[in-house]
Amino acid sequence: MKILIKSARIIDNESPYNNKVMDILVENGIIKEIAPVVKVRKPDLEVNFENLHVSQGWFDSSINFGEPGFEERETLENGLRTAAYSGFTAIALNPGHDPVTDNKGAVTFLKNKAEKQPVSLLPIGALTRKSEGKDMAELYDMQQAGAVAFGDFKKSVSNPNLLKLALQYSQNFDGLVMSFPQEDRIALNGQVNEHESSTMLGLKGIPALAEELQITRDLYILEYTGGKLHIPTISTAKSVEIIRDAKERGLDVSCSVAIHNLFLTDEVLNEFDTNAKVLPPLRTKSDVKALISGVKDGTIDMVTSDHIPIDVEHKKVEFDNALFGTLGLESALGALLKLFSVRTTVKVLTSGKSRFNLGENVIDEGSPANFSFFDPDREYIFQKEHILSTSKNSLFMGKELKGKVYGILVGEEYLAS
Repeated sequence: MKILIKSARIIDNESPYNNKVMDILVENGIIKEIAPVVKVRKPDLEVNFENLHVSQGWFDSSINFGEPGFEERETLENGLRTAAYSGFTAIALNPGHDPVTDNKGAVTFLKNKAEKQPVSLLPIGALTRKSEGKDMAELYDMQQAGAVAFGDFKKSVSNPNLLKLALQYSQNFDGLVMSFPQEDRIALNGQVNEHESSTMLGLKGIPALAEELQITRDLYILEYTGGKLHIPTISTAKSVEIIRDAKERGLDVSCSVAIHNLFLTDEVLNEFDTNAKVLPPLRTKSDVKALISGVKDGTIDMVTSDHIPIDVEHKKVEFDNALFGTLGLESALGALLKLFSVRTTVKVLTSGKSRFNLGENVIDEGSPANFSFFDPDREYIFQKEHILSTSKNSLFMGKELKGKVYGILVGEEYLAS
């Protein structure tokens, strides 16, 4: 099969064609030719859009769907299709399902369900059995089945010895351990950021200290044990400083930030919109400024949509009773391009691949085709009609965004949004 991509600006720092407008010929899933004009008779498919930009396929390191257990929120099939139409060619799926992904069979189930989808599904296995924080799960067996990392979804490792053992044990197979950054005994039953806004709204706060103390503890353990640690979705200025210092000391640590924690502050809570109830919570302007700086200087390794579909029965309730989480896939590109340049946006959407053992696909002749197509200049207001997920709990509703996704190409599979 021959696929011709016409007049696309290539955004790929590793490619010799970076920032050039070129034609790209893909034949049998491999990049056959890249040139200003590629002549081919009757291609099977021609990709030709206004202001077309192409990059390596994007990757999201923190995705939640409903299935298994909560199919009414999102099925795997529709979730992966939403990811594709949002420009992503690979996602790491958190273990927060029912049953929890804590064994080889559960990992195999997810891999088999996603086998025929163009978007690669990379399961994250639970660190502990049933994510209860007591006994370590079957990490090696899950890795052999295809798990790319191990962590309990939105749950911190409260037992320091358990984290120590996990980091030591996982070194035997180069495993990546994840630790959610929240000390629950300080966060307690907090709902939002502990700040002036929480006091004014009469809502229980989650102090920045809960995150920073947990990260500090985890990094001390990492320094003692060695191994590989990933800290998902940091949210405070101090957390950026702590991780920056750890990297300068040579610790093998990576971290991510949720796009909504870059885009919004706790000021939006004045409307008591439960879609803005997220974990970690939206923080202050100074936190957002530090997080954006951390993305730009590389302290923060990757961004994530932290996509969590929640059904209306668990969102359209009193704020205290609403579940944490927002949609994020559909708005990811649009939010990032309001904050960063095209080059930085593409970098943070692709930079997490190697950490999760996903190979990079440099845009060059002879490489496998793995592309995201987009127009970075299209401006619009995000509305319900832009949501492809079954659930509709997006905190980006009504926000001005920038950038349109055209689709993806993985091998010979092309999906246009």
